[in-house]
Amino acid sequence: MKKTLIVAAIAASFATAASAQSSVTLYGLVDAGFTFVNNVQAPESADHYKNSSWSMSGGNVNMSRWGLRGVEDLGGGLKTVFTLESGFDVANGGSLGGTGFGRQAYVGLSTNAGTVTLGHQTDSVTDYLGPLSASGSWGGTYFAHPGNLDNLNGDLFRENNSVKFQSANYAGLTFSGLYAFSNAAGGFAANRAYSLGAGYANGGLKLGAAYMQANLQNYAATYGSAITGVTVDVPNLGTSQIAEFGIDRHRTFGAGGSYSIGALTFGALWTQTREDNFASNVGSNIINNYEVNGRYALTPALSLGAAYTFTNAKFTESGSSDSTRVRFHQFGVQTDYALSKRTDIYAEGVVQIASGLPEGVMPNAGISGAPGGASSSSRQVLLTTGIRHRF
Repeated sequence: MKKTLIVAAIAASFATAASAQSSVTLYGLVDAGFTFVNNVQAPESADHYKNSSWSMSGGNVNMSRWGLRGVEDLGGGLKTVFTLESGFDVANGGSLGGTGFGRQAYVGLSTNAGTVTLGHQTDSVTDYLGPLSASGSWGGTYFAHPGNLDNLNGDLFRENNSVKFQSANYAGLTFSGLYAFSNAAGGFAANRAYSLGAGYANGGLKLGAAYMQANLQNYAATYGSAITGVTVDVPNLGTSQIAEFGIDRHRTFGAGGSYSIGALTFGALWTQTREDNFASNVGSNIINNYEVNGRYALTPALSLGAAYTFTNAKFTESGSSDSTRVRFHQFGVQTDYALSKRTDIYAEGVVQIASGLPEGVMPNAGISGAPGGASSSSRQVLLTTGIRHRF
């Protein structure tokens, strides 16, 4: 009898150890609230008649998502890792991105030196510069730079067919590289993407720098390419078709840093996005963004945040030395109150002012992600409040 009990206890211990070697976690975030925009162009109006917009909206700070992540310990420091993440619109229950796992889908191996993953993933600009910006951290969707072309929050696009290496942490230093295949026969370099990035953290100091390039050249609508199906509207610069017969080359690079002192965190960063042969060889864009931001925790539950971005955009017509310049000033403030470790309520306000263009021509403001789209004037104000829950 004693032997039977001993064997049973040993078997149970082995079963427990085996189950501890692998795990799968279900996680997610749901963000919903109400948004007011003071000025939106009427879609049916040729003269862009002014309208205000009241809406129940989702993803005001973070896009709602759910996902599965898992790890299996293979022994000797080697692990299998995977993530499957799907975005959805909580306002109507619809899927975002048009695919089952449009936010992330990858599998790979992790060692003490770093992790190699294959699939649909974020690039180094999103990974290293995003957390230093308001949009990629606490501010979220509406704090994105005009047009969100630098993609700091990762909501504009992610790379398909990608192989990514993320290093381990070496005394605060980390680095990564990504290469996304075109998957096109005879077009290896025609619609690919790649990126490099590095970061350093020590105490309250965080630094980051990154570069990303996509060579598109009209393959995106035909093949399962590196970046697909992304179209954004940049006021005054027209419709920017990043991956559908619009831009031959899309590049973003930048650097930034942040510093925390007690309850205060402040930061600054710069990004530049260049788009060559924009809109079927009509011209090229150069967009510089300069951002400063700060956040202060009044109590463990209540925080205040603010950010300012100056954007200087230049559009040059193909074959011409003349260029059109548009400038944007964007101010954003946020207050957030944590009801628990997983649930918080928030309120935000964003103001954008556009200037530039030839005399007599009005530049249009357009807060990124604003319900209804761009303003009919050079100013736009957005107010939003809502609730966010993580699980």
